[in-house]
Amino acid sequence: MGKIISIVNQKGGVGKTTTSINLSACLGYLGKKTLLIDLDPQGNSSTGVGINKGDAAKSIYDVMTDKEEVTSSIQKTKYKNLDIIPATINLAGMDIELLNKSAKDPSFIKTSQLKKHILILKNYYDYVLIDCPPSLGLLTTNALVASDSVIIPVQCEFFALEGIMQLLNTIMLVQKNLNPKLDIEGVLLTMLDSRTKLGIEVVTEIRGYFKERVYDTLIPRLVKLSEAPSYGKPIHVYDPTSRGTDAYLNLAKEVIFRNGK
Repeated sequence: MGKIISIVNQKGGVGKTTTSINLSACLGYLGKKTLLIDLDPQGNSSTGVGINKGDAAKSIYDVMTDKEEVTSSIQKTKYKNLDIIPATINLAGMDIELLNKSAKDPSFIKTSQLKKHILILKNYYDYVLIDCPPSLGLLTTNALVASDSVIIPVQCEFFALEGIMQLLNTIMLVQKNLNPKLDIEGVLLTMLDSRTKLGIEVVTEIRGYFKERVYDTLIPRLVKLSEAPSYGKPIHVYDPTSRGTDAYLNLAKEVIFRNGK
Protein backbone atom coordinates (compact mmCIF):
# COMPACT_ATOMS: atom_id res chain seq x y z
CA MET A 1 0.00 0.00 0.00
CA GLY A 2 1.20 3.47 -0.87
CA LYS A 3 1.10 6.58 1.30
CA ILE A 4 -0.79 9.84 0.79
CA ILE A 5 1.11 12.91 2.00
CA SER A 6 -0.16 16.49 1.94
CA ILE A 7 2.35 19.32 1.67
CA VAL A 8 0.69 22.11 3.59
CA ASN A 9 1.22 25.55 5.03
CA GLN A 10 -1.44 28.24 4.87
CA LYS A 11 1.29 30.87 4.65
CA GLY A 12 2.32 31.58 1.07
CA GLY A 13 5.88 31.83 -0.18
CA VAL A 14 7.37 29.12 2.02
CA GLY A 15 8.47 26.74 -0.74
CA LYS A 16 5.41 24.51 -0.65
CA THR A 17 4.93 24.15 -4.39
CA THR A 18 8.69 24.01 -5.03
CA THR A 19 8.82 21.13 -2.57
CA SER A 20 5.79 19.41 -4.10
CA ILE A 21 7.38 19.49 -7.56
CA ASN A 22 10.91 18.52 -6.59
CA LEU A 23 10.18 15.97 -3.87
CA SER A 24 7.72 14.08 -6.08
CA ALA A 25 10.14 14.16 -9.03
CA CYS A 26 13.07 13.01 -6.89
CA LEU A 27 11.03 10.18 -5.36
CA GLY A 28 10.28 9.06 -8.91
CA TYR A 29 13.94 9.42 -9.89
CA LEU A 30 14.87 7.17 -6.97
CA GLY A 31 12.56 4.45 -8.25
CA LYS A 32 9.34 5.15 -6.34
CA LYS A 33 6.12 5.27 -8.35
CA THR A 34 4.79 8.70 -7.48
CA LEU A 35 1.65 10.72 -8.18
CA LEU A 36 1.45 14.48 -7.64
CA ILE A 37 -2.03 15.93 -7.10
CA ASP A 38 -2.18 19.67 -7.72
CA LEU A 39 -4.89 20.98 -5.37
CA ASP A 40 -3.91 24.65 -5.70
CA PRO A 41 -6.14 26.64 -8.10
CA GLN A 42 -3.02 28.52 -9.29
CA GLY A 43 -1.86 25.23 -10.84
CA ASN A 44 1.83 25.98 -10.36
CA SER A 45 2.74 22.36 -9.62
CA SER A 46 1.15 21.36 -12.91
CA THR A 47 3.17 23.96 -14.82
CA GLY A 48 6.29 23.05 -12.88
CA VAL A 49 6.32 19.50 -14.24
CA GLY A 50 5.63 20.58 -17.81
CA ILE A 51 1.84 20.34 -17.97
CA ASN A 52 0.05 23.08 -19.91
CA LYS A 53 -3.02 23.81 -17.78
CA GLY A 54 -4.92 25.02 -20.83
CA ASP A 55 -4.48 21.63 -22.46
CA ALA A 56 -5.62 19.62 -19.42
CA ALA A 57 -8.80 17.85 -20.52
CA LYS A 58 -9.34 16.46 -17.03
CA SER A 59 -8.29 17.85 -13.67
CA ILE A 60 -8.69 17.32 -9.94
CA TYR A 61 -11.72 19.64 -10.14
CA ASP A 62 -13.48 17.14 -12.40
CA VAL A 63 -12.68 14.38 -9.92
CA MET A 64 -13.97 16.29 -6.89
CA THR A 65 -17.18 17.23 -8.69
CA ASP A 66 -17.78 13.57 -9.63
CA LYS A 67 -17.49 14.30 -13.35
CA GLU A 68 -14.48 12.05 -13.93
CA GLU A 69 -12.99 8.91 -12.40
CA VAL A 70 -9.73 9.59 -10.63
CA THR A 71 -7.79 6.99 -12.62
CA SER A 72 -8.87 8.54 -15.94
CA SER A 73 -7.68 11.98 -14.80
CA ILE A 74 -4.05 10.95 -14.29
CA GLN A 75 -1.52 12.32 -16.77
CA LYS A 76 1.98 11.04 -17.32
CA THR A 77 4.82 13.53 -17.11
CA LYS A 78 8.14 13.43 -18.95
CA TYR A 79 9.89 12.45 -15.75
CA LYS A 80 10.71 9.01 -14.42
CA ASN A 81 7.93 7.34 -12.36
CA LEU A 82 6.04 10.63 -12.00
CA ASP A 83 2.37 11.13 -12.87
CA ILE A 84 0.13 14.08 -12.05
CA ILE A 85 -3.51 15.04 -11.67
CA PRO A 86 -3.37 18.72 -12.68
CA ALA A 87 -5.30 21.70 -11.40
CA THR A 88 -7.16 24.31 -13.42
CA ILE A 89 -8.64 27.67 -12.44
CA ASN A 90 -12.04 25.95 -12.02
CA LEU A 91 -10.74 24.77 -8.66
CA ALA A 92 -10.93 28.34 -7.33
CA GLY A 93 -14.67 28.01 -6.67
CA MET A 94 -14.48 24.52 -5.18
CA ASP A 95 -15.04 25.63 -1.57
CA ILE A 96 -18.30 27.35 -2.50
CA GLU A 97 -19.46 24.39 -4.59
CA LEU A 98 -18.83 22.01 -1.69
CA LEU A 99 -20.71 24.27 0.73
CA ASN A 100 -23.66 24.64 -1.65
CA LYS A 101 -23.91 20.92 -2.27
CA SER A 102 -23.72 20.23 1.46
CA ALA A 103 -26.54 22.70 2.12
CA LYS A 104 -28.76 21.03 -0.49
CA ASP A 105 -27.92 17.45 0.43
CA PRO A 106 -27.52 16.66 4.16
CA SER A 107 -25.93 13.28 3.33
CA PHE A 108 -23.09 14.96 1.39
CA ILE A 109 -19.86 15.13 3.41
CA LYS A 110 -18.04 18.22 2.18
CA THR A 111 -14.74 17.33 3.87
CA SER A 112 -14.46 13.80 2.39
CA GLN A 113 -15.01 14.47 -1.30
CA LEU A 114 -11.32 14.06 -2.15
CA LYS A 115 -10.82 11.03 0.09
CA LYS A 116 -13.61 9.00 -1.49
CA HIS A 117 -11.89 9.30 -4.87
CA ILE A 118 -8.18 8.96 -4.14
CA LEU A 119 -7.84 6.17 -1.56
CA ILE A 120 -7.79 3.68 -4.43
CA LEU A 121 -4.57 5.29 -5.68
CA LYS A 122 -2.63 3.78 -2.76
CA ASN A 123 -2.88 0.48 -4.65
CA TYR A 124 -0.97 1.90 -7.62
CA TYR A 125 1.60 4.32 -6.19
CA ASP A 126 4.29 4.26 -3.53
CA TYR A 127 3.63 7.92 -2.80
CA VAL A 128 0.76 10.28 -3.55
CA LEU A 129 1.75 13.89 -2.81
CA ILE A 130 -0.86 16.66 -2.58
CA ASP A 131 0.17 20.27 -3.16
CA CYS A 132 -2.33 22.21 -1.04
CA PRO A 133 -3.42 25.83 -1.56
CA PRO A 134 -2.06 28.51 0.81
CA SER A 135 -5.15 28.55 3.00
CA LEU A 136 -6.96 26.43 5.57
CA GLY A 137 -10.24 26.25 3.64
CA LEU A 138 -12.21 23.26 2.46
CA LEU A 139 -9.69 22.22 -0.20
CA THR A 140 -6.93 21.89 2.40
CA THR A 141 -9.31 20.20 4.83
CA ASN A 142 -10.21 17.68 2.13
CA ALA A 143 -6.51 16.99 1.62
CA LEU A 144 -5.93 16.48 5.36
CA VAL A 145 -8.89 14.11 5.61
CA ALA A 146 -7.59 12.08 2.66
CA SER A 147 -3.96 11.95 3.82
CA ASP A 148 -1.93 9.63 5.99
CA SER A 149 0.44 12.44 6.95
CA VAL A 150 1.58 15.99 6.26
CA ILE A 151 4.87 17.66 5.41
CA ILE A 152 5.06 21.25 6.68
CA PRO A 153 7.54 23.51 4.84
CA VAL A 154 8.79 26.32 7.10
CA GLN A 155 10.72 29.27 5.71
CA CYS A 156 13.94 30.14 7.53
CA GLU A 157 12.98 33.74 8.20
CA PHE A 158 12.04 35.91 11.17
CA PHE A 159 8.33 35.06 11.29
CA ALA A 160 8.92 31.35 10.67
CA LEU A 161 6.56 30.16 13.40
CA GLU A 162 3.87 32.72 12.56
CA GLY A 163 0.76 30.81 11.59
CA ILE A 164 2.24 27.41 12.41
CA MET A 165 0.19 27.15 15.62
CA GLN A 166 -2.98 27.80 13.63
CA LEU A 167 -2.00 25.04 11.21
CA LEU A 168 -1.20 22.65 14.06
CA ASN A 169 -4.58 23.42 15.65
CA THR A 170 -6.29 22.62 12.33
CA ILE A 171 -4.37 19.35 12.08
CA MET A 172 -5.41 18.44 15.64
CA LEU A 173 -9.06 19.23 14.88
CA VAL A 174 -8.92 16.99 11.79
CA GLN A 175 -7.26 14.25 13.87
CA LYS A 176 -9.95 14.53 16.54
CA ASN A 177 -13.02 14.74 14.34
CA LEU A 178 -12.29 13.52 10.81
CA ASN A 179 -9.04 11.57 10.41
CA PRO A 180 -7.59 10.13 13.64
CA LYS A 181 -4.69 8.49 11.77
CA LEU A 182 -3.35 11.76 10.35
CA ASP A 183 0.28 12.26 11.39
CA ILE A 184 2.99 14.86 10.90
CA GLU A 185 5.36 13.26 8.42
CA GLY A 186 7.99 15.94 8.91
CA VAL A 187 8.84 19.61 9.10
CA LEU A 188 11.01 20.90 6.26
CA LEU A 189 13.21 23.98 6.64
CA THR A 190 13.25 25.91 3.36
CA MET A 191 14.85 29.01 1.82
CA LEU A 192 17.84 28.92 4.14
CA ASP A 193 20.52 31.54 3.66
CA SER A 194 23.29 29.97 5.73
CA ARG A 195 25.37 33.14 5.49
CA THR A 196 23.03 34.96 7.86
CA LYS A 197 22.93 34.63 11.62
CA LEU A 198 19.13 34.84 11.50
CA GLY A 199 18.86 31.78 9.26
CA ILE A 200 20.88 29.66 11.67
CA GLU A 201 18.87 30.98 14.65
CA VAL A 202 15.60 30.01 12.97
CA VAL A 203 16.91 26.49 12.25
CA THR A 204 17.81 26.13 15.94
CA GLU A 205 14.41 27.46 17.03
CA ILE A 206 12.43 25.15 14.75
CA ARG A 207 14.52 22.10 15.68
CA GLY A 208 14.03 22.93 19.36
CA TYR A 209 10.26 23.09 18.91
CA PHE A 210 9.59 20.16 16.57
CA LYS A 211 12.62 18.04 17.55
CA GLU A 212 12.97 14.77 15.60
CA ARG A 213 10.11 15.67 13.27
CA VAL A 214 12.40 18.16 11.49
CA TYR A 215 14.17 16.72 8.46
CA ASP A 216 17.96 16.73 8.49
CA THR A 217 17.87 18.14 4.96
CA LEU A 218 17.86 21.94 4.69
CA ILE A 219 16.59 23.50 1.45
CA PRO A 220 18.79 26.46 0.45
CA ARG A 221 17.59 29.74 -1.00
CA LEU A 222 18.66 29.48 -4.66
CA VAL A 223 17.76 31.31 -7.85
CA LYS A 224 17.90 27.99 -9.73
CA LEU A 225 15.09 26.57 -7.57
CA SER A 226 12.93 29.56 -8.50
CA GLU A 227 13.81 29.34 -12.20
CA ALA A 228 13.28 25.62 -12.78
CA PRO A 229 9.43 25.53 -12.59
CA SER A 230 9.14 28.27 -15.23
CA TYR A 231 10.81 25.83 -17.64
CA GLY A 232 8.50 22.99 -16.61
CA LYS A 233 11.40 21.08 -15.06
CA PRO A 234 12.23 19.74 -11.60
CA ILE A 235 15.57 20.97 -10.28
CA HIS A 236 17.38 17.64 -10.82
CA VAL A 237 16.64 17.93 -14.55
CA TYR A 238 17.05 21.70 -14.88
CA ASP A 239 20.41 21.76 -13.12
CA PRO A 240 21.70 18.32 -12.05
CA THR A 241 24.76 19.82 -10.32
CA SER A 242 22.83 22.38 -8.30
CA ARG A 243 22.84 22.39 -4.49
CA GLY A 244 19.07 22.34 -4.85
CA THR A 245 19.29 18.99 -6.64
CA ASP A 246 21.42 17.57 -3.82
CA ALA A 247 18.99 18.92 -1.23
CA TYR A 248 15.80 17.48 -2.77
CA LEU A 249 17.41 14.13 -3.55
CA ASN A 250 18.53 13.96 0.09
CA LEU A 251 15.02 14.89 1.23
CA ALA A 252 13.52 12.13 -0.94
CA LYS A 253 15.98 9.64 0.58
CA GLU A 254 14.95 10.79 4.08
CA VAL A 255 11.26 10.33 3.25
CA ILE A 256 11.92 6.83 1.91
CA PHE A 257 14.08 5.93 4.92
CA ARG A 258 11.52 7.18 7.45
CA ASN A 259 8.86 5.08 5.78
CA GLY A 260 11.02 1.97 5.71
CA LYS A 261 10.78 1.60 1.94
